[in-house]
Amino acid sequence: MKALITGATSGIGREMAKILAARGVDLIIASRDEQRMRHIAKRLPVAVRTIAVDLSKAEDCYRLYDAVKAEEIDILINNAGFGAYGATWDVPLETELNMLDLNVRAVQILTKLFLADFCKRGSGRILNVASSAGFLAGPLMSGYYATKGYVLRLSEAISEELRQEGSRVTVTALCPGHVETNFDARAKVRRSIGGEKSRAGRDRGDAPRQGGCPAWGIDENDLCRRKAFT
Repeated sequence: MKALITGATSGIGREMAKILAARGVDLIIASRDEQRMRHIAKRLPVAVRTIAVDLSKAEDCYRLYDAVKAEEIDILINNAGFGAYGATWDVPLETELNMLDLNVRAVQILTKLFLADFCKRGSGRILNVASSAGFLAGPLMSGYYATKGYVLRLSEAISEELRQEGSRVTVTALCPGHVETNFDARAKVRRSIGGEKSRAGRDRGDAPRQGGCPAWGIDENDLCRRKAFT
C-alpha cells in the first residue's frame, strides 16, 4: 500500500506517517519544508518519497497531483493547514486568504482529483483532517473554524454520495480536539492569566476525538478503515 500525506512534518501528520510506516505502508509526504521531510524520511522503516510544494498555491496542488498520479496511491490524507488567532478585524486579510487557500482550496482540489481516480479504479481512501471546530462557531478564530466546517461538510456529502453509489471508495473526516503541537505557535494563540488556553485555542482542532494511540489519541488499529461519521 502507499499513502500520500500533506503537512507531514509535524503534529498529527507526522504521527500518521509513523503509524502507517509501522504498518508497512510506503509514503509520499508533501510540505514546504524539504529539510524536515528528509529528516523524517530517514527515520521511517519504509520507502518515503518527499515532494516540496506550497499547497496554498493552486498550481502546486496540481503539480503535486501530476507528480504522483502515475503511482497507485491507496490513501490520501489531507492534513496540511493552519489557523490564525485574534478578533476578526485584527487578523490581516492576507493571512486569512492564505488560510482559506490551504485549509479549503487545497483540500478541494486534491480531494476532487484523487477521488476521480479512486472511483475509476473502484478503491481508495481519503482522510480529510477537519476539526471539532467544524461543528462550532469560533470567536477569535472565526476564519479557522469556518474552514474546518467546510472540510467537514464536504467530506460528509461526498461520503454519502459514495454510499449511495455502493462504491468501495471512502472519504473520512477526522475531527480532533486540542493536542499540543506547533499549531498554537503559528496561530499565535494566547493564554489567559490562569495559564489555560482561551476558548478559541482550546476548541480548535488538532487531535482526534477517539483515544488509542498515546502519541496523539487515534485508534491506530482502524486508522484506514474508519467510516467518516460513526
